[in-house]
Amino acid sequence: MKRISSRFSVAVHILLLVHRFPMLTSEEIAGSVNTNPAFIRKIQSKLKKAGLIDVRPGVGGTYLLKDVDDITLLDVYHAVEVVEQNELFHFHEHPNPNCEVGAHVESVFRSHVRKAQLAMEKELARTTLKELTEELGKKISADSC
Repeated sequence: MKRISSRFSVAVHILLLVHRFPMLTSEEIAGSVNTNPAFIRKIQSKLKKAGLIDVRPGVGGTYLLKDVDDITLLDVYHAVEVVEQNELFHFHEHPNPNCEVGAHVESVFRSHVRKAQLAMEKELARTTLKELTEELGKKISADSC
């Protein structure tokens, strides 16, 4: 099964980390994510373009431009994932129009896939980074007891 890329989960990780520890460098963030700083900088670039963070090169670090109450998971998803023509699922391009299934499969299937996408987007739009920061704080507190 093909998965959505890790850009989304890495972007959320970056935002949660920067909220907890403002002004981290890409190298410090990469240490938490356990990846290389170049990949982190690519994600940071997308988050910056979306107006979610600012990055000061060198030792300046990364910081949030919005409050965690004002950032939804859908905002993050849209910032880092490429969704062509606003569709999460890509349909195969040339089913056989001379086949009774091939001629109609997309129109039958598309509405159901669209419902699934809308449900996912609704849930992502409903969830703010604040909720995740609160859950993360509880987990961290539980570990330190």
